Amino acid sequence: MTITPATLFRSAGVAAVAAGVIFIGVQIGHPHSDATAATTTEWVVRNSAKVLMAAFALVGITGMYLRQVRQTGLLGVVGYLLFGAGYLTIISTAFVSAYVLPSIAESDPGYVNDVLAAATNGSVTGDIGLLQVALNVSGIAFLGGGLIFGIALFRARVLARWAAALLALGSLLTVTLAVLPDAFYRFLAFPNAIAMIGLGCSLWLAARSETATLPTTDDAPTLTTAGTG
Repeated sequence: MTITPATLFRSAGVAAVAAGVIFIGVQIGHPHSDATAATTTEWVVRNSAKVLMAAFALVGITGMYLRQVRQTGLLGVVGYLLFGAGYLTIISTAFVSAYVLPSIAESDPGYVNDVLAAATNGSVTGDIGLLQVALNVSGIAFLGGGLIFGIALFRARVLARWAAALLALGSLLTVTLAVLPDAFYRFLAFPNAIAMIGLGCSLWLAARSETATLPTTDDAPTLTTAGTG
């Protein structure tokens, strides 16, 4: 198998679609975030899926950015770096949620409840240390990066503009409606997830189209040596 730029872009498109599908899946029927839920197998599975989702999303947005690096300009690189930082922190916090919090949920439920409350815009009564900083950075980078990156993709006119607009609008909507309770707040992930699916499909189709239009060996012009024939 020959690895070409088109192959890498198609793979990034598939990764973006997978990230969007997983993002929607983990939100459906999500239990209330508290120390009791953190002790269940379902909690570990869901948060492990979030780690996988963020990793796929990083691959996906990297492909989107590289596919149109010239068209997006400075706005694109700022949005990509900020959005990427958001997904990196999601990987970190989801990992803690999946594999650290369950181990201390029974011995220190107050701390676990505070961490989960901070993650879902709830009321925090204690000190959760640097995790509060990580959660703040994650929120700002993810939402701000999604807004800027979405605008950059929309202006570039390379991938599906409706999906780019949805990414930007979904990030803006999440900021304005972040005061909603946990059960409603999770539905705000859907616009971002749908946008990732749309952008991923668009990236895959664009790469496939470029591959189909490349000249084959038979179509390439034949060079002859001067003076022969």
